[in-house]
Amino acid sequence: QGQLVESGGGLVQAGGSLRLSCVASGSIFSYTMGWYRQAPGKSRELVAEILSDGGTKYADSVKGRFTISRDNAENTVDLQMNSLKLDDTGVYYCKSSTWGIAWWGQGTQVTVSS
Repeated sequence: QGQLVESGGGLVQAGGSLRLSCVASGSIFSYTMGWYRQAPGKSRELVAEILSDGGTKYADSVKGRFTISRDNAENTVDLQMNSLKLDDTGVYYCKSSTWGIAWWGQGTQVTVSS
């Protein structure tokens, strides 16, 4: 797979929106792509993932607010985050996986303020 590079994180007020983007150095065509996050003092958790066939899965806490999408031609996966809450704060990581092998990006910080 190669390298995954995330971008788009930042500071936003509660109720606002951010769009995260992850670009892969290789083709993502046959890979499951996902976004995970890790809040301070907590374990890394799945936020959303999108399968190679376009099927999606979301954490209950973000359903209806976040949307994951992929562009196989551009080797990118995006996460549109709306109605952000304080609990959405954390480092967001991009992951690609296939046949039990996973690659991770370096993460991008999202901070939601009141």
